[in-house]
Amino acid sequence: MVPCFPALRHKVHFLVKMCDIMKQVQQKHIVLGITGGIAAYKAAELARLLVKRGITVQVAMTEAATHFITPATMQALTGNPVLIDQWQDDKGMAHIQSTRIADAIVIAPATADFIAKLANGLANDLLSTLCLARDCPLLVAPAMNKQMWSNAATRRNIQQLIADGATMLGPVSGLQACGEEGMGRMLEAAELARDILTLLKDSDLLDASSLIRSPEERGLKGVKVLITAGPTYEAIDAVRGITNRSSGKMGYAIAQAAQEMGAEVTLVSGPTALARPSGANVVDVSSAADMFAAVKQHVDDADVFIGVAAVADYRVLQPNAQKIKKNSGNLTLELTPNPDILAYVAALPEAPFCVGFAAESENLHEYAEQKRLAKKLPLLAANLAQHAIGADDNELTLFDDEGEHRLPRTDKLTLARALLLHAATLYQKGKSHEKN
Repeated sequence: MVPCFPALRHKVHFLVKMCDIMKQVQQKHIVLGITGGIAAYKAAELARLLVKRGITVQVAMTEAATHFITPATMQALTGNPVLIDQWQDDKGMAHIQSTRIADAIVIAPATADFIAKLANGLANDLLSTLCLARDCPLLVAPAMNKQMWSNAATRRNIQQLIADGATMLGPVSGLQACGEEGMGRMLEAAELARDILTLLKDSDLLDASSLIRSPEERGLKGVKVLITAGPTYEAIDAVRGITNRSSGKMGYAIAQAAQEMGAEVTLVSGPTALARPSGANVVDVSSAADMFAAVKQHVDDADVFIGVAAVADYRVLQPNAQKIKKNSGNLTLELTPNPDILAYVAALPEAPFCVGFAAESENLHEYAEQKRLAKKLPLLAANLAQHAIGADDNELTLFDDEGEHRLPRTDKLTLARALLLHAATLYQKGKSHEKN
C-alpha cells in the first residue's frame, strides 16, 4: 500500500501511467525497408530512435542496400533478424506474414528505382513483395540525385504512389552525395521518426509522442487554429472562371505542423488536388465569398488565424449563368474587389492571433512590411511567388515587431514547423502579457 504522501502518490501514479503507455507502444510494429542508396546510413539512426520509443522494428533490405550498410548493424540495433532473401530459410514466402502484424511499412531510403517498382506493382524481390502484399499504410522517404528527382518519370511515379494512398515523407533540398545541391535529399532520422509517430496518431503512439517532444514543440497544445489554404475560383460563366496557380501545399503543411504541435485545426481550403490532412476539420470552398463565409462561421472559436490562401483580389461582378458563346469580338468583364479576409479577422474586437502571408513578385521586404503594418498583424510570412507557387520547397522571411527572420529554402513541411514554432512563441508571449 502506498503511504499517504501526496508527492509520492503522484509520482507512483505517473510511473504506472508511463508503464501502461510503454506497454501499448511496444505492441506497435513497423517494417523498415532499406534500399540501395547512400542515405541508408540514416536508416540505422531511424531504427535506433524508433526502438528507443518502444516500437518493434523489423528490417527488410534489398540486396543493393547491403552494399551501403550491413544487415549485422541493423540486427544489432533492432534485435531482430534482417530479411533480405525471400528464400533465405525453409519457410519461403512465410516472410509475407511480416506485413500482417505491421502497423506501417516505411521505406527509407526509397531510391528512384524502388519507387518505380512500387508505382508499377512489381514484386521481384523480398521488399517489393512485402510492399505489394501489405495490409497496412506505406510511408516512403525518397532519396536521390536532384536530376533523378526532377525527372518526368520519377514525378509520374511519385504522383501514382500518392494516388494509390502512399504517404511521402520528404525529400528536402540540400547538399547531396554527388556534391550537387538541390531537391532529393532524404529527411534526417529525427524528422522521419517524428513524422512516423504523427502519421500513426490514431494509435496509442499519439500519447507517447506527446511525452517525447519538448514543450516548445507542443506549444500549440489545445489551441484552436483556423487556416485558409489554396486558391479561390471566381466564376465568369457556367464553365469558365478566374483562379491562380496556388497549389495549397504550404497551407496543408501548416495544418499538419499545427496538429503535430497539439493544435485543434480547422482548414478552410480552396480547390486543390491534395490529400485531406487526417485529423483536421476540413471545410471545402470555391470562391473568395465562400471562403469568407466559412471563416466568419469558424473564427469566433479560433485562438490563432493563419491566412495562407491565395484569395483572388477581384471577382466578376455579374457572372453569366450560361456559357458565354465565343464570337469574333472582344469580351469585357467588369471586376469588383473581393473582401479582404485577413484584414477583417485582424480588425475584429476580440481578434485571434493573426499570421498573414504575402506572395510578392518584387520589393519583397518593402511590400511585406507595409502589409503587416497596414493590417496590424503580429506576424507575417513573405516569399517571392515565382519561386514558390506549385513547388515542393520554399523559403520565407518572417516579419514581426522585432524585425525580419529568414527561414532558408527547404521543404514546405519543415518551413511550416519553423514558422509555427516562431508563431507559438509570439502567441504564448501575448497570452502572458494579457494575464499580467
